[in-house]
Amino acid sequence: MVLRGAGAQELCRSGQFGRALEVMEPFAATGWQTALWAKAEILVRAGRADEAWDLVCPDEEGRASPYVCRNAAELLAKAGRVDEAIDLLVPRTGEGWIRRVLVEITEGRGGDERVLELIAPHAEAARRSRDEGRRDYSRGDAQELQAQVLERAGRADEAIRLLGEDIAGRRFLSQNALTAYAELLARHGRLDELSELATGQGAHSVMDAYAGALRDHGRAREAETVMREAIAADDWVGYRAWLSSFLLRNDRLDDAIAVAEPGFSWYDCSNLLTPLVYPLLERPAELLYLLEHPLTVPHHGHEEFQHWWRAFALAGLGRVEEALAVVEAHPDPWTDSRIVRAGLLSAAGLLTEAAAELRDLDTIKAREDLFEVLVLQGQAAEAIAVHPTVAEQRAVKAKTESTLRREDGYSDEPPF
Repeated sequence: MVLRGAGAQELCRSGQFGRALEVMEPFAATGWQTALWAKAEILVRAGRADEAWDLVCPDEEGRASPYVCRNAAELLAKAGRVDEAIDLLVPRTGEGWIRRVLVEITEGRGGDERVLELIAPHAEAARRSRDEGRRDYSRGDAQELQAQVLERAGRADEAIRLLGEDIAGRRFLSQNALTAYAELLARHGRLDELSELATGQGAHSVMDAYAGALRDHGRAREAETVMREAIAADDWVGYRAWLSSFLLRNDRLDDAIAVAEPGFSWYDCSNLLTPLVYPLLERPAELLYLLEHPLTVPHHGHEEFQHWWRAFALAGLGRVEEALAVVEAHPDPWTDSRIVRAGLLSAAGLLTEAAAELRDLDTIKAREDLFEVLVLQGQAAEAIAVHPTVAEQRAVKAKTESTLRREDGYSDEPPF
């Protein structure tokens, strides 16, 4: 569960933990596990770790669940009880995702040597599997995790040596190891080794790390040249994506558009319009400029995204009536245009007007959105009062999930 989005999270960020607990308490009081974990996290952030642990401490049945153990370990680590967090995960380190959790929750909190002891056998098993001509994908990321922990433990040279030997000997299981090695070299200024790596067979995996390292070392013009030369030699979408983002960060929006434009109408995974849009969502004037640029073409198969982007760009500029006209002209993408209207008013900073729209609707979705608006207005008590109960939310979810599906498993109505 998200801590009611902009509600409890925003209150925590501003240090208002008491009010954040007020927001969460009605949900936690129902015994809803996700709400209990959310409340526990607020308590930890408020410095009340013992209360948090008492609230969610897993029993024997809970400890049998890897997901409960993961949540409990994260909470313990945040409370500074790192050894206990590791103890919870030790029986499950044979699972790759648990190893990743182990590395993540201990970062910057101590325990690196113990984590290395737990990961090392899996890294060695991965190397052996390649020596024997096998691919043990259950240990696919163990080598890069080992290098990651070595680096943060102050043993970067050892990490570079170990992973470098794996790369040179082709003793790795996925391109992720190659990417991790390139990023490791970049962080430690090993540009000559990185340049050699980028000209090899794994260029698609490491060229962005090389260009990024050049940029970070004050050689931005060289980084741009390297990537433009890569595009000229091999017009791969990944090169264009990196260069367009690089140009955008340097306030060269026209240049970024020119580089990304060939990919604006491609399918989802390679479409280059979205990576330019999202950094501009808080910069509505530039977003509108992008959307109205003559080179910007409809997002392949998802033209409705451009309508959404345009409407909220206009709202962000205070041009609410024009934003509403976009929604009225293109109603199909919107599940409820009245909800969208309230969202546009909120995006324009007209919170009072947005709240009035949502109060008039009085649907479950409207009440959820009204909760967010009221929290932003500092009206936590009223926000709690209007928010749908857990039972109401579950009833709506059950109704939605019961939508008839076709024989192929897809629905003719949202959600598809």
